[in-house]
Amino acid sequence: MKNFAQMGKRFFLFIAVNLLVMVTLGIVLSVVLHFFPQIGGRRGTSGWLGYMAVFSLVFGMGGAFISLAISRMMAKWMMGVRLVDPNTSDPEARELVRMVHGFATRAGLPAMPEVGVYESADVNAFATGPSKSRSLVAVSTGLLHQMNRTETEGVIAHEVAHIANGDMVTMTLVQGIINAFVIFLSRVLAFLAAQAMRGSRSSDDDRPSIGHSLMEMVFVIAFEILFTLLGSIVVAWFSRKREFRADAGGMLLAGKPQMVGALRALQRIYDPQLASQAAGSGYQALQISGKSGGFMALFSTHPPLEERIAHLESLGR
Repeated sequence: MKNFAQMGKRFFLFIAVNLLVMVTLGIVLSVVLHFFPQIGGRRGTSGWLGYMAVFSLVFGMGGAFISLAISRMMAKWMMGVRLVDPNTSDPEARELVRMVHGFATRAGLPAMPEVGVYESADVNAFATGPSKSRSLVAVSTGLLHQMNRTETEGVIAHEVAHIANGDMVTMTLVQGIINAFVIFLSRVLAFLAAQAMRGSRSSDDDRPSIGHSLMEMVFVIAFEILFTLLGSIVVAWFSRKREFRADAGGMLLAGKPQMVGALRALQRIYDPQLASQAAGSGYQALQISGKSGGFMALFSTHPPLEERIAHLESLGR
């Protein structure tokens, strides 16, 4: 759970990292196929297309699952997460661990998540990890300082619900499929574009010139950038759907007042004007604010807060 600006920064960082992996794979494959064209078969034929489809699926899914496998380690390193010892003498830290483990037990997780805190003025929390048995729930110091106990319970329940719902694996599968399409389409279209620019000259040569290979590599990178950005819209759409489900799961774990209270606290912190309008209007659910619309909304991994509140208010309990 995070504000729109922070969502944007972290999501586009994720896109950049994923794109870097894709471009690197494209360059490596271009070099390999230039010096060993027999690996992929005659270019442009059904055999070559079949090879590219298999390669794309293996590397697309493989890269996504490698990212998932190291997600806890990367989160600790990139965010500066300090793990909390369950036996700590710090009462605030001990209460945080108790809260996370309590919701994890209620959610039926096979193992208790690691609990961490990281320095940030932003009110933020996240869950990550390769499986329900190897997960991490981390919260910012800003959240601990600016939210009360009830609101914090809503946030923690939401993150534990992400783990219980298997959202990390689900989003990895989605990203892997997108990666496979990106790799395949980029390679095929780059080959066709390079052939069109090359003309009929030695079009059946299994071993194109260095210049032709470099030109094709440029097309691969350009198409990968384009398709990765388009694919991120699909990934973001799936993410928004999972957020609604995590909100509902958090409500079942912590209670409706806690979950709604957490979302309203985020409104109060990040959009005081919107929060005051909600309090004075007599309506429990607002329409979508203008700030959440436009083209950039397609890249948002979280729905607008007012939509999430409206969704929870429509549920029972």
